[in-house]
Amino acid sequence: MAEFGEDGCLPPLNLEDTAVPSDEAAGKTHCEVSVLNGDCGISENMVGSGSIVAPGNQTGESANTSVGLDGKSEIPRRSSIIKDGSRQRKERKKTVSFSSMPTEKKISSASDCINAMVDGSELKKVRPNSRIYHRYFLLDADMQSLRWEPSKKESEKAKIDVKSIKEVRTGKNTDTFRTNGTYDQISEDCAFSIIFGENYESLDLVANTADVANIWVTGLRYLISYGKHTLNMIESVQNYMRSSWLGELFDEAGSNNSKHINICAAVQLVKKLNPGLKHLKIELKFKELQKAKDKAGSDVTKDEFIEVFHDLCTRPEIYFLFVQFSSNKEFLDTKDLMIFLEAEQGMAQVSEDTSLEVIQKYEPSKEGQLKGWLSLDGFTNYLMSSECHLFDPEQKTVCQDMKQPLSHYYINASHNTYLIEDQFRGPSDVTGYIRALKMGCRSVELDVWDGPDNEPVIYTGHTMTSQIVFRSVVDVINKYAFVASEFPLLLCLENHCSLKQQRVMFQHLKKIIGDKIHIDPPKPEDCYLPSPSELKGKILLKGKKLSTNCTASEGEVADEDEGAEMSQRISIEAAEQQTIAPKNFQLSKDLSDLVTLCKSVEFKDFPTSFQNQKQWELCSFNEVFASRCASDLPGDFVNYNKKYLARVYPSPMRIDSSNMNPQDFWKCGCQIVAMNYQTPGLMMDLNIGWFRQNGNCGYVLRPAIMREHVSYFSANTKDSVPGVSPQLLHIKIISGQNFPKPKGSGAKGDVVDPYVYVEIHGIPADCAEQRTKTVNQNGDNPLFDESFEFQINLPELAMVRFVVLDDEYIGDEFIGQYTIPFECLQPGFRHVPLQSLTGEVLQHTLLFVHVAITNRRGGGKPHKRGLSVRKGKKSREYASMRVLLIKALDDVFKTVLLPLREATDLRENMQVIQTSKTLLESFEGLYERILQTQKAAMEFHENLHDLAVKEGLKGRKLHKSVESFTWNITVLKGQADLLKHAQSEVQENLRQIHYSALTCNLSKGAPAGGSSGSESRGRRSMDAIAEKATAEEELTDEDN
Repeated sequence: MAEFGEDGCLPPLNLEDTAVPSDEAAGKTHCEVSVLNGDCGISENMVGSGSIVAPGNQTGESANTSVGLDGKSEIPRRSSIIKDGSRQRKERKKTVSFSSMPTEKKISSASDCINAMVDGSELKKVRPNSRIYHRYFLLDADMQSLRWEPSKKESEKAKIDVKSIKEVRTGKNTDTFRTNGTYDQISEDCAFSIIFGENYESLDLVANTADVANIWVTGLRYLISYGKHTLNMIESVQNYMRSSWLGELFDEAGSNNSKHINICAAVQLVKKLNPGLKHLKIELKFKELQKAKDKAGSDVTKDEFIEVFHDLCTRPEIYFLFVQFSSNKEFLDTKDLMIFLEAEQGMAQVSEDTSLEVIQKYEPSKEGQLKGWLSLDGFTNYLMSSECHLFDPEQKTVCQDMKQPLSHYYINASHNTYLIEDQFRGPSDVTGYIRALKMGCRSVELDVWDGPDNEPVIYTGHTMTSQIVFRSVVDVINKYAFVASEFPLLLCLENHCSLKQQRVMFQHLKKIIGDKIHIDPPKPEDCYLPSPSELKGKILLKGKKLSTNCTASEGEVADEDEGAEMSQRISIEAAEQQTIAPKNFQLSKDLSDLVTLCKSVEFKDFPTSFQNQKQWELCSFNEVFASRCASDLPGDFVNYNKKYLARVYPSPMRIDSSNMNPQDFWKCGCQIVAMNYQTPGLMMDLNIGWFRQNGNCGYVLRPAIMREHVSYFSANTKDSVPGVSPQLLHIKIISGQNFPKPKGSGAKGDVVDPYVYVEIHGIPADCAEQRTKTVNQNGDNPLFDESFEFQINLPELAMVRFVVLDDEYIGDEFIGQYTIPFECLQPGFRHVPLQSLTGEVLQHTLLFVHVAITNRRGGGKPHKRGLSVRKGKKSREYASMRVLLIKALDDVFKTVLLPLREATDLRENMQVIQTSKTLLESFEGLYERILQTQKAAMEFHENLHDLAVKEGLKGRKLHKSVESFTWNITVLKGQADLLKHAQSEVQENLRQIHYSALTCNLSKGAPAGGSSGSESRGRRSMDAIAEKATAEEELTDEDN
C-alpha cells in the first residue's frame, strides 16, 4: 500500500489535564483550545492554561485585528548566517490557524464544513466605498437559509435562501471588491462572494483566515448542488469508500473473526498507515475516545479504529485542495484528476488512461479502483508519493550536454579532503575521501609529505593535523572514484616529498590506479579542454609539471604550499615574526608526466593570462584574492573562466574549517570551488543542493551567457541580465509535518514553535528571503498558508532554500532545511523532504508547498504554471542597444531596434489567439532580421579594437565601447532565443487547444459520443498537420 504522509490532524484532547509524555521524553502537558465560530484568535488567558474552553465561554465577538488582510506586521529579517538577536518578544502575536489547534472536531469533509457553518463564523461584509462591517454569519439548522447578525434589517430580511444562490466565487472577483479602497489589503485567499437572486446580486465576504473561507465556499457549493440531501449523499459515499478498505485491514489484523483487536495492534496498524505519527499520540487518541464513551477495557472496535484514523490521518489542507477539483463530489473521477494533473502538476499529454493509472496505483479502496474514483485517502497517497516530490525526476539522471569543454562546467570539489575536523589540530582519515566520493565529489586534494619507512604520508604541513599513509588513500580513491559518477575525477596533488619518496608515489599511482590515469598529452591544435564525456572513467592529476624541453629525470619547480599560508597566518595572529617564503623543489619527471590537462601555474593578472596561458594550465586562487577579482574585475573573471579552469580554495583564516559561499565564485564562472565537506551549514547546503542536479554526477553545465565567446555578463549585476528573460517564482508554504524538536534544545520541553524561511541564492539581483509567521506550539502539523513571489533574473544560477526554525526567546533553533536549484523545481503541489544540519534526511519530516513559475508578463510555460496562481501583468520592457561611438557598428545595431520591439510585443501578447497566429506568421522574418544583424556585427569583432582607436576612443571610453559591443551581441542572441521559445510555446498551446477540442467533441466534424478514441484521434491529427498550418486550421475550428 502506498505510504501515507503525515496527518493534518491536531494534538489530542486532554480531558484530565494530565501530563502526556512524548516519544522522546515524558512530561509534556497538552492544553486544549477550542476553535469557535471561525474565530482563530486566542486570548492571553487561554494560552498555556491547560484547561478546556467550553463553547459557552466564548462570545461571537472577534478582536479588531486585521486577520485575513495582507498587511503583515513588521517581521524582523534574519540573516542566513547570523541570527538576529534584536527581536523583541512583545512584537510576536499569538495567532493560531484553526487547523493547527487541538480541536475535538476537525474539518476534513463537507459535512464538517456544513456543521461549522451551522455553528457560525464572524466574517467581514464588504460594501462599496470602502465600507466593511463585522457580521456573524450562520447557516440555519434546516440548511435552507444563510443569516447574519447584527443587522439593521429585520431578521427575516437579513438572510439569503440557499436555493437563490447562483454561484460561490472565490477571490476578489466582483465589482464591489475591485472598487473597494482596501482592495490591496484584502487577502485573495480569504475573500469570496456569494452571487444570488434573479438580479445576480453579490454578497462579498472576507474570512479571518483562508481556512474559514474554504469552509464556507466548500459547504455552500455542496448545498447548491445537493440541497437538503447534502449530508446523506456525503456520508454514503465518503464513509463507505474509507470504511471498506479500513475495515478489511482491521479484519486482517484481528483473529478468528473477532470484532475487536487489542489497543497495541490498533496503534501499530495506524502507525503502519501513517509512519510519521508518534505511538503515544495514537494510543492517547484511542484512550480518549474510549473514555468519552465510558468504555472500560483495552480492546478497540472497528468503528473506533476508523474514527481514530479519520481524526489523525486526514489533513484539512489536502481536503480543501481535493474539493476544488472534485466537482462537489467526495471523490475525483478520471476527468477531475486529469484537470488537476495537467493544470496544477504540469503533466503533459494527460489522458483518462493517465488518471486511471494514478488511481490504480494510489487508491486504497477496491470500490474506487473498480469505478475509477480517487478518494481523499488515495489523493493523499498520491501527493505524498515520490511523483509529487519537489525535485524534478528528470534531473535525477544525467540530462545535460556532457560534450562541452571541461571549463564549461562547475565541478564538485573538496578542500583538504583528508581532514574530518579543523585545519590545524584535527585528525586525518581516509573516511573523508570515501564520504566525499560517495557524495559525487569530482575533485579531491592530497597534501603529500615525506613519511617514515620511505612511505609518503598525507596531512597539512606546518600544522598539528594527524597523518595517513599515501598508499591507503590511493587504494580508497581507486575503489570509490567512480561509484557515484562515471565522469573524470581530479586529484589535486600538493607534492612536498623528496625525490626518493616521489618515486614511491609514482609507483603506488601506477600500480594501484594504473590505466585510469589520463596520460595523453593535450593536442596543440585544440583551443579548449576535452569534454567530461571524452574523459569518462579517467583520473586527472593536477599538479606541478616540468617544461617540455626537460630531458633529465628530475627538474626544479616552484612549490605550492597552502598549509604554509595558514601556518603563517597563525604565527602572525600569535604575534610571532615568522615568514615562510615560497621555495623551489625538485620534481620527478615520472610524476610530472602523469600531469597532462591540469598543470598548476601561478596567476599574475588577467591580461597576462589572456595572452600566455594555455588551456591545460590551471590557476588556484585564494578565497580572499578571488573575492577581490570578483569585486574589482567581474567581467574579466567571467571571460577568463570561459576557457581556463579556475580553482578557489578557502582562506587560511578558516582554521575552524568553515566554508566560503560558493555562489560568490560560481557567479564569476569559477569551476572548482573547494569546500570543507566536514563542516555542515548553509554553505555546504548550497554546494550539496547545487550538485544534486544532473544526476548528482559532480558536473553542472554553466549558464550559456558564461560560455559563449562573445557575451556580456557582470557577476555583480543587481539588475536583469541582458538576453535573459526574468522569471517570477511563486511559492506558497502551506503546511508542515512532523517537525522534530531541535537537537540539544530543552528550554521549552517538547514544544515547537516553527516558522519557515524561503531563501533565494544566486547573482546579487536575485538574492532575497521571506519568512512565514510563527505557528505556536505545533510541530506535528503546523499550517502556514503564506505566499511569496520572487523575481529570478538568472534562473540557471539560482537556488531555492527552505529553512525551518524553532522560534525561541534567545536564538532560533534549526529544525531542517532543503536546498534545490531553481531549474530542478517541479511546479504544482509538492512535498519537500527536510534534511538535518548534517545533511541526513529527516524521516517523515516534510513541508507541503505550491510552486508556480511565470514570466514577467504573467504567462509562462504551461507545465510550469498553475491555475491557482494569478497572472498579473507588469509593465512592458523593450530590449535596447548600447551606443558604441563607432559609427559603422552603431548603424548596424540601429537596424534591429524595430524588429526587437515587434518581437517583444508579439511575445508579450501571445496569450491572445489572434496574436499567436501573427507570431507564427511573423516569426521567420523577425528571427532572420535579428540573426542577420548579429552576423553583420560579428564581422567587426576581430578588428573592433582598431576601429575604436580610429574613432579616437582610448582608455575608459575604449573599454566601455568594447563592453557595449558584447552587451549588444548578448541581447541579440537572447532575444532570438526568446522569440524561438515563444514560437515553440505558441505551437504547444495550439496543439493543446486542438487536443482539448477533440476530447470535448468541439472540433469540426467530431463524432458524437464519448471521449473514447479521442487520444488517438488527437495524436493522428496533430501529427498530420504542419506546424504553421496547425495554428490557422485550429483557430478556424475553435471560432466555429
